Amino acid sequence: MTEEPARRRYDSLRRTAQAQQTSADIARAARTLFVAKGWAATTVRDVAREAGVSVPTVYAAYGNKNGLTWALADSADLSADVARLLTELEATPEPPRQLAVMIAYDRRLFERAGEVIVLLREACRTEPELAQAYRDARIRADDAHRQVLSTWPPHTLHPDIDLETALDIYAALCNIDVYTELTVERHWPPARVEKWWERALTRELLAEPR
Repeated sequence: MTEEPARRRYDSLRRTAQAQQTSADIARAARTLFVAKGWAATTVRDVAREAGVSVPTVYAAYGNKNGLTWALADSADLSADVARLLTELEATPEPPRQLAVMIAYDRRLFERAGEVIVLLREACRTEPELAQAYRDARIRADDAHRQVLSTWPPHTLHPDIDLETALDIYAALCNIDVYTELTVERHWPPARVEKWWERALTRELLAEPR
């Protein structure tokens, strides 16, 4: 008699776990197809077939293809471990180390979710809503870097550049296109890219030690 009530007691938790697993399966299928076929060529029906679920199930989980793309974009930041970034920044007040921490975060982001960033940019060409989301993400990245750099002591930055120029230089060097060129086209290991970014940005952004 006690076994049946116990089973019913966990029915809600079991349904939640199953729904989360289904959503994860759909997201993985979408990412696979978006990367293989391109965002525009992939339909919701394709995603449903790849995930082994019905089309209504995809709509129920994410609304539409844009909603699914939004979910993948949100997961990109999570995969790079924002909590780790914050912990390391708070534990590392020295500007050169904080610069290295930010670069390490970007390396993790591009290494783990670079494909998602590229497909989101592709989707922006035809979807104004996603184009705005991509612009907002770029603005958030600049704002995050601005928050860190603006806490540095006076005269930390190279005397020839101001804060906004420093942000421009960071974005020009440390981005998905440079990462892809070096890792895919020129076969650099990600760790080598990270070390080069650290040397280059330290040289370009920081004043010489007095």
